[in-house]
Amino acid sequence: MKACPQCGRLYPDDSGFCPVDGAQLGRATSVPVQVDGNDARVGQLICQRYQIRRVVADGGMGRVYEALDLQLKRNVAVKILHADVANDEVAVERFKREFAVSKQVPHSHIVEVLDFQPTTDSTYALVMEYLYGEELRATLKRETVVSPARLVRMLSQVALGLDKAHSQKLVHRDLKPDNLFLAQTSEGDIVKILDFGSVKDKGESAKKLTVLGTTIGSPFYMAPEQAQGLDTLDHRADVWALAAIAYECVTGQVPFQGNNGPSILLEILTKEPRPPSVAAAGRKYPVPPSLDRVLSHAFKKMAALRIASVGALADDVGHAYGLTGDHAAWAVTREAELAQQIEARMPELLAQAPAPAPAKTVADDFFGESAALGEGMDAAMAAANVPASAPAAYRPTESMAPMGVPKGGLPILLVVGGGALVVGILVVVVLVLLR
Repeated sequence: MKACPQCGRLYPDDSGFCPVDGAQLGRATSVPVQVDGNDARVGQLICQRYQIRRVVADGGMGRVYEALDLQLKRNVAVKILHADVANDEVAVERFKREFAVSKQVPHSHIVEVLDFQPTTDSTYALVMEYLYGEELRATLKRETVVSPARLVRMLSQVALGLDKAHSQKLVHRDLKPDNLFLAQTSEGDIVKILDFGSVKDKGESAKKLTVLGTTIGSPFYMAPEQAQGLDTLDHRADVWALAAIAYECVTGQVPFQGNNGPSILLEILTKEPRPPSVAAAGRKYPVPPSLDRVLSHAFKKMAALRIASVGALADDVGHAYGLTGDHAAWAVTREAELAQQIEARMPELLAQAPAPAPAKTVADDFFGESAALGEGMDAAMAAANVPASAPAAYRPTESMAPMGVPKGGLPILLVVGGGALVVGILVVVVLVLLR
């Protein structure tokens, strides 16, 4: 490895100059580490192996450093928990879980976690592969939206990584732009899924870290069942979250908005987002009505009616942009080639009529359920032995399940007792059905 004598960044052996400050690079082991007056760890040897070179990022859980692995002679990212967080047993266990999941589900689109060790200053270090690029959050902050080709390639790669995790009954539970890392290459982004510390293991021998009635995740991207802290949550919660990310990528805004945790969750449980083709009006990249139907299907309140997998979601988004094939092929197709194919179909796609709005019922005024349940509701009612002729206002829906009152902040805590009003409504509906 080589290192920059000015900024401390590490580079491969074939590098000559630092692209950040233009300084000539030297051998990493011979370039002295610049002292950081704000962080005594810089320059120190952590876990008798990792030489801390510089601070990369700082967050609520811990601080991330670039370090030189003296054993493997490579640069790594070292995340060290803040002292107060290190005293939280659940937080530490989630840190350990991120390491364990990475070992359990090795995949080219999931960040590789290399090591987990306690440190001499009474905290813990998580060592990961060092990635060059930026989080999707930074891209959206700078560009507001992303191109259709970039979106399809990104979703396809995320689907490949998540399908691998889902096949082992692991639900990420905290998908958001902050946890999708884009490593830029000449052919397009290589996506890495970050932070499996909040993963839910649906396996029979899973160790549970979340107490009954609580939930983990970022409210803007939560599925209804996750927002309610339901134990029935499965991989389809990740389908919802990935659809919310796709919506934000094409419109520049999250699908369910609010000023705080409770208002966001109320939107998720009772409202429908504006069709993305409408919300994206005036943006750099127009959105065809065909994508409205896909995301409407992904935002079904009832998980049973939702798009069944992240792979199917990626396929449907690609097809909505006029592509042929599937996400496995698009994940490795050059972005420029995908863009050419999409541009050729875009005039035809934009000329399509918008999907008709579902007929409004009395229930919509109260619950906002019609658009969420769509045509699949009759099939769901039949499976539940509810007569199709039953008045729409009296048909029970999953959104009537107890809704908690969240504690502010990200992630958020939901308290079961806050659902009394909705429980009362559910009881009334059941009584009406039994009459």
